[in-house]
Amino acid sequence: MKRKASFRLFVTSRKELFVHDVVGHTLSLVELEGEPIDYVPGVAGEFVSRRSVGFHDRKRGFGPMQGYAITHYQHGSVYSRFEGFRDGSTRVTKGTWETYKGTGELFNIRGRGSFNVRPLPEDEPGDFILEMEGDYEL
Repeated sequence: MKRKASFRLFVTSRKELFVHDVVGHTLSLVELEGEPIDYVPGVAGEFVSRRSVGFHDRKRGFGPMQGYAITHYQHGSVYSRFEGFRDGSTRVTKGTWETYKGTGELFNIRGRGSFNVRPLPEDEPGDFILEMEGDYEL
């Protein structure tokens, strides 16, 4: 089954360390929570919450990232891994995600797809838009 969704993400915790090998090289551990912007309830019911934790290795605004997301719904939860790359010129992170665990109505879920994360147009620090799509099997 093909699905699309978008979420507003906001940073709840960030720890950033400077590497000091080149100007602007940082390692960051970032926790985000999210709420749906465009979400149509599926077999698991209404959205409850979304949390992700990611590791970013950035040089002057661009570089790889990877992490984990947990999304809870009325009748189950889905756990996924993601990885991506942020292009410093567009400030957009593009990547892929894949489920690795489900609970409740999502116990047997298998899925993978792609995502884009971009800052909100209002340029609020720590606020982002996540657009994701992919294929799921239950």
